[in-house]
This record gives sequence, C-alpha cells and structure tokens, in this order.
Amino acid sequence: MSWADVYPWAAPETGRPVIRQVYDQVRSAIHTGALRPGGRLPSSRDLASRLGVARASVVAAYDQLLAEGYAEGRTGSGTYVSQDLSGVLDLKASPQAAAPPVPPERIPDVAGFPAPRSTEPMTFSNGRTLMDARALDAWAASTRRALRTLGPDHFGYSEPAGDRRLRAAVADYLRAARGVVCEPDQVIVTSGAQHAVDLTSRLLLKPGDKVWLEDPGYPQTWHALTSGGAQGVPVPVDRSGLVVQSGIAFAPDARAAFVTPSHQFPLGVAMSMGRRLELIAWARAAGAWIVEDDYASEFRYAGAPLASLQGLDGGERVIYVGTLNKSLFPGLRLGYLVAPKALVEPLSALRRLADRQPPSLTQAVTLDFMESGQFAAHIRRRRLAYKAQRDALAEALARRMGDVLEPDVPDQGMHLIAYLKDGRSDLEAEAQAAARGVLTRAISPLHHAATPRHGLLLGFTGFPAKAMDAGVARLAAALGA
Repeated sequence: MSWADVYPWAAPETGRPVIRQVYDQVRSAIHTGALRPGGRLPSSRDLASRLGVARASVVAAYDQLLAEGYAEGRTGSGTYVSQDLSGVLDLKASPQAAAPPVPPERIPDVAGFPAPRSTEPMTFSNGRTLMDARALDAWAASTRRALRTLGPDHFGYSEPAGDRRLRAAVADYLRAARGVVCEPDQVIVTSGAQHAVDLTSRLLLKPGDKVWLEDPGYPQTWHALTSGGAQGVPVPVDRSGLVVQSGIAFAPDARAAFVTPSHQFPLGVAMSMGRRLELIAWARAAGAWIVEDDYASEFRYAGAPLASLQGLDGGERVIYVGTLNKSLFPGLRLGYLVAPKALVEPLSALRRLADRQPPSLTQAVTLDFMESGQFAAHIRRRRLAYKAQRDALAEALARRMGDVLEPDVPDQGMHLIAYLKDGRSDLEAEAQAAARGVLTRAISPLHHAATPRHGLLLGFTGFPAKAMDAGVARLAAALGA
C-alpha cells in the first residue's frame, strides 16, 4: 500500500483557494516526514479524483512545489519529492528554536500611544481633525484633476526631497503665514513631523551628544532621540515656554534643542519673544542647532500667529518642521522640514535612504488643493470652527466638572489641559475615562526631571462643538463628578 493510499487527504474547504489548499497539504506531508525525499507524488489526475477538485488545480499546486524546490519532475515517470530538501526544510524552524532577543533598550516605548482600536475616534482623542463638506468636495475635485493629468513622473522614481512644485507652494505658504525665510530648494517633503524629527536627529546627533528636550514634552521625540544614543537633557517649561537659562545651566554644550514654541506639547503654552531670542542667541554662541516643531501653528485663536523661530533666526541655526497631517487630516501622511542650506543635501540623502521618495500622487492632489486656494480657505474655516469647539469644551468642563477639573484654555493648538483638583492620579482618571469610551491622556508620565502636575490632555479639534457636552457628561460620570 502506498503513501498516497494511507495519507489522510482532506477535501478543500470553501472560502480558501483550492490551489493553495492542495499545495499546503503536500508541503505539510513533506515537512512532517509523511512523504520522504525521493517519494513519488500521486498523479495529478489521481489526486484530483481523491480530493474532488479540478485536475488543473492540482497541476498548479505541483508547479508551485516544483518552483520552490519541494518536488522534481522525471520525464515519463511523474512527480517526486526532491532528493535534496536541505535548503527548503531548513527554513522550517524547530519548536525549540527561538528568535534572537532584541536588547530592551532598542525597543521603543509606545505604551502611551496605543494603536487605534477602530476607525471611529473616541471622544477627546488628540490630533484628530475635521474636514467639512466644502473641503471634502474640493479634495475630491483635486483628486480627479490629479488623476486626469498623471504624467511620466508618477510612474517612476522622482526626487527624494519631493515634488518641486509642491515644495514651492509650501515655501510660499510658510513665507506668508509663518514668516519663514526659505527658498523652495530648502523644503524637504516628509511623511509628517515625526519623520522630519527622525531624519534631523540621525543627521545631527551621534551617540553621547547632549540635546535639550522640553520637560514635560512629546514622548515620541524623546524616544526618537535617545534610542539613537543621544543624551536627553530635560529642560523645564513654564508659562513662557522653555526655560533657556536652565538649559544653559544643565548643558551649555548641548548639540541641539528640540522645541514646540508655538503650542508646547503638552502644556499648550507659547514661548515668549524673550525666550525665543534667548534660545537663538545660545544656539549661535554654542554652535548648536534648534529644531522647531511647529505642528499646530495654523490654529491660533487670539491674534495673528506668532512669528516662527526660523524667521527670527534667518534660517541659520533653526530647522523648521511642519505637517499637513494636522492642518488637513492624519491619514494624508505629508509633512515637511525647512533645512538651512548647508543641510539640504545631506538631509535629502537621508530621506532617500529612508523610503526613497514621497508618494507622487498624494503630492499632486495636495498641490492642486493648495494652488486652487482651497487650503487657505480650509484653514480659515477650521480656525473658526476649532475655536468654537475649544470654547464649547471649556464651557462644559466649567459647568459640569468645575469641582474636579481646572481647565487651562490655550490661545492656540488642538488640545487643552484639565488639571485635577482633588489630588487623584491622572493615570487612574485616564483609565476610568477610557472605560466609558472617553480617550484622555494623563500628563504626569510626560515629565522627566520636573515635578509632575496631574492633569488630563483633551483634544477638541476632531469633534463638533455639539458633541462636547455629551463627552464631558461621560467624563464626569467616569470620574464620579
């Protein structure tokens, strides 16, 4: 009796490709030793009959086994298991084999950034945006125009720094809106602000270099820098932003400072003009770099947007980082950096090594959206809408939770901080809120050397004003207010 007679063939299941199921059964028999090297496989006609499938499916499965080296054909004799399976069988790890361990210090700490559990945002999740019907219609029109005008550049490789026309549009926008001093060639398109920070840190910092980081500050920036071996120096933040004199006292020889001056993360304060000038003066004297993460500068609700550090400096020591993911929508995955001229070529080279180039079609749609005037109009409407959403959230917090929370309402940005009044742990409050479908972020873990103050970070830009009262009601119920 042959192996073909005793092997427990299983009829194919519905819902999975038949060819793949036949292939899997034969390969499994080889791996488990049920079919030895040199053993003859059933004829395609016989196996098709046993399984109740078309002979063509078995022939296709055998062709795949032949291509991968599991089987070999013999003219006039049939198909056999390959005599030499050392190459393919070695690919199957033994039950005892374990993957080589990754050093703990190389594993990023993403505990504070859980993956979304659904496409529906939880109330008060941060970084969300809203596209109104006018913006959505305009974006769809830009997409149609971009698709109709696809050129040869969309079907091959293009410049790592990004589409020249988009870089020119971004440069025009930054000069007008943020006072940035730049030419189009200084703009490098990235997938977002975090990508720009990563590129910059890899170019400027070597293991052991000291770098100023805001305390409290954005944890992803901290991890991006320290995972590469840089020595993070926590510098305190007060109502006027980064305390520059503390940074000078802690590490006057730091290689760089990474700051969020327009809307400090997480406290939401804006760096005063005096501190801005102090920071630039230190960088010039120390030969250091400043990386200005201007992630939410478009959304200022009292007066004109503050001048960028890069514009004050003239583009000598400041690398300006911005993102379209906050001004449009996070799924866009487009940002940019403005590099001092001496850094343009090395940063472009790093950009090329990271993922070759930005997606050309996404750039084309965004360019059309900007050149048609829709981007500027969208920002104007969002600024008004987000201010109304911020005010609705602040009012609901004061009315429903004034005994428990003290909201600090910012003049800019996409979130506010509500400080806990009753001495309760913000981590405990965060967990209780999440259980009620309300996503907040405790700010105490974002501190390093500074004494933490307990509070909850609440995003307001991703939810209409009318949703704020219901969200605060759920938060109040969660905290027993």
